[in-house]
Amino acid sequence: MIGSACFVLGPIPGYLSWVGYRADAATFFVGSIFFTSAALCQYIEVAVAPRTLTKEGPHRLRRRFTIEVRRIDWWACAVQFVGTLWFNVTTFAAFNTDLTVQQSHRRIWTPDALGSICFLVASALAYFEVGNRLVSWMVHSRSWRIAALNLVGSVAFGVSAIASFVLPTTGDPVSVMWTNLGTFVGAVCFFLGAALLLPERMHPEA
Repeated sequence: MIGSACFVLGPIPGYLSWVGYRADAATFFVGSIFFTSAALCQYIEVAVAPRTLTKEGPHRLRRRFTIEVRRIDWWACAVQFVGTLWFNVTTFAAFNTDLTVQQSHRRIWTPDALGSICFLVASALAYFEVGNRLVSWMVHSRSWRIAALNLVGSVAFGVSAIASFVLPTTGDPVSVMWTNLGTFVGAVCFFLGAALLLPERMHPEA
């Protein structure tokens, strides 16, 4: 929720004007660190989770870092964690204001695009797992609402990544408006999805 809040705040034009470029860049970078910490915790949770729903018998301690290519939830968490690392790279590189168009494309836009792709893949996998099909509508399920919000947020982040591509001819992004709007909408969706995790911890059956 903290990471998402940072990404909600960062693209707001008034916030940039108020705090300045470096503080705005720092807001995104701090948010990306919280994204990574959350993704790591989620990955560890999946890695050590019991493989059956039964409560009978002790569960042996599982390795926190393992490869389980047959599990869709493992793939979703692993890919999302990689995506957050790409966002760490792009938000850190954004501190440098002296980059050429080529350097900006390589150090900022490319990691941003890769991170957005990872988020989209991870969110789609989680959505497919919760709904048990490619397209589902289960609004009464809290888990489905979380997965759907994350999927919509990832699509919005993808739109932002496309719109932020720097044009070689002008040195400007394709669309500043869509870059900021996509980031804002995506972060709001991630924030709401994260907020829904709080009651799910207390009432997982809902």
